[in-house]
Amino acid sequence: MIKITLKDNSILEVEKGTSIYEIAQKISEGLARQATCGTVNGKVQDLRYELNEDCNLNIETFESSGEGKQAYWHTTSHIMAQAVKRLFPNVKFAIGPAIDEGFYYDFDVEKPFTDEDKEKIQQEMRKIIKEDIQIEKFSLPKQEALKLMEGQEYKQELINELKDGEEISFYKQGDFTDLCAGPHLMSTGKVKAVKILSSSGAYWRGDEKNKMLQRIYAISFPKASQVEEYLEYLEEIKQRDHRKLGKDLELFMTHKLVGSGLPMYLPNGATIRRILERYIQDKELEMGYSHVYTPSLANTELYRVSGHWDHYSEDMFPRMKMDNEEMVLRPMNCPHHMLIYSSKMHSYRDLPIRIGELAHDFRFENSGSVCGLERVRAMCMNDAHLFVRPDQIKEEFGKVVKLILEVYKDFGFEDYEFRLSLRDKNDKEKYFDDDKMWEMAENQLREILTELGVDFYEAQGEAAFYGPKLDVQLKSAVGHDVTVSTCQLDFLLPEKFELEYIGEDGEKHRPVVIHRAILGTLDRFICFLIEETKGAFPLWLAPIQVKIMPITDNQKEYANKLMQKLIKVGIRVTLDDRNEKIGYKIREAQLEKVPYMVVIGAKEQEEGKLAIRSRKDGDLGQMNVDEFILKIKDEIENKIK
Repeated sequence: MIKITLKDNSILEVEKGTSIYEIAQKISEGLARQATCGTVNGKVQDLRYELNEDCNLNIETFESSGEGKQAYWHTTSHIMAQAVKRLFPNVKFAIGPAIDEGFYYDFDVEKPFTDEDKEKIQQEMRKIIKEDIQIEKFSLPKQEALKLMEGQEYKQELINELKDGEEISFYKQGDFTDLCAGPHLMSTGKVKAVKILSSSGAYWRGDEKNKMLQRIYAISFPKASQVEEYLEYLEEIKQRDHRKLGKDLELFMTHKLVGSGLPMYLPNGATIRRILERYIQDKELEMGYSHVYTPSLANTELYRVSGHWDHYSEDMFPRMKMDNEEMVLRPMNCPHHMLIYSSKMHSYRDLPIRIGELAHDFRFENSGSVCGLERVRAMCMNDAHLFVRPDQIKEEFGKVVKLILEVYKDFGFEDYEFRLSLRDKNDKEKYFDDDKMWEMAENQLREILTELGVDFYEAQGEAAFYGPKLDVQLKSAVGHDVTVSTCQLDFLLPEKFELEYIGEDGEKHRPVVIHRAILGTLDRFICFLIEETKGAFPLWLAPIQVKIMPITDNQKEYANKLMQKLIKVGIRVTLDDRNEKIGYKIREAQLEKVPYMVVIGAKEQEEGKLAIRSRKDGDLGQMNVDEFILKIKDEIENKIK
């Protein structure tokens, strides 16, 4: 007998060779029906996997974990492939993985799938589900595997890359067999609801030199109602798409003559960015930061000294040879700030020194991955580096956390988590190889966060190459985790640049550097704000805060005087004096998401008042001018949402 420790720490004794599925049945038939895979000592395994020694076991379901969903969706990808084979017998199969939301499968077919084809495939998938075909797992030696996949060149290519002597696993469901490591459900009938979402062309292995295949994206769920909920979710994402809103609200644009991943801010977008820049710089000035400007170009030797060249050069733009120098567009600013610190000697009394910059950085993103403002090649980073004594680390790190919380309060962010990002000890390529330094830095960050009372979780493999960091994961309106703010502890770069200060004992000491970015890149932050607000920015951020609309030409002079008065008190205002009906002007202002509309007719002009309409609350009635100005100024000052 072996002992199985379950998720609730209860222990179940079973015979050797008992499968995960059989254990699920022992616990309850309901769990067995819902089970999709198991996690054995932290490793995901198929339900058919047999246990032969004491272990920890979590039985996963669609609802319990990401692993549970992945097994469910992976099974459905095979159902889709089987349906395609039934309808298109000459198809050749590539790969069909589960992804973050659903799955896809790549097919080599004679022509792209039409909408009619996709509807037929979906209907055939439902037939296969109804047939409730048992799914079997088996393994073959390499040569037998190649023979089984005869005529399937993509599968054979994958098999040939595996080591000789390795047993290769397959899954069979009726008349369809696929090369696959699993895990999979026990039968096709375990899947309940499917929906094909879209299709597109996709190069084999993502390489444009290879053949173009046809990819079908789809999703599946245990309940039909969940499909409808998901389609509503997709519609919500569509409505929040920052690229569409950016175009509709004239915030930014891109152009092929400028290049991929290089957005241009239009006046409305530039206004939002300017407000954000002033906002965060004012916050930093209050906390004793000094701001600098450093060039976006640097000698490659700077990044060799910092270590970035060895760990980050693949993400940089190509080198440029100029006279006797080799230059590169910078991907980050820390090396420049190290040099500013080292430009003169510092006393222990000078520290902490806080250097901030709204810096322009450049990173070489693949053209296929750039996306509006979310992923760009040229970005503006809200960056800063704090040079501190070891005894100041806790206080300064705490101030950064406090600043993050203040900023999130101003923007109304409430759904976020702190993530302590650590290195992967086994990845010697990505991370600087100094175990002692890493252990000291990681332990110190844990202690600081614990003492500050900050709830956090740990994530291996997410650190910067030179040190661990605290990332703040914001939950977006559509449920995605977005990293905005970061704070990193760095013992390495001070060594690389030989930074020093004179201590109280008269000796030279090494400072510690805290890297931090509160808004992250302004581009991605603006992208996040657009999608969070659907472009309806709070008054203090709105590019146009007030739109004045005279009903007839007789009110134009009064409207102009009002506009000038609002401008003088710092309110962003525009005048719509076109010869259009007032209803049309109001509807247009609503589409432009202007927070306040001021309607001026003969009555308002005669009484010296304004008819106020709110984007959010509709008609607010009449106000006098000074009353309206006080209302606007109060909302701006208090950053009312």
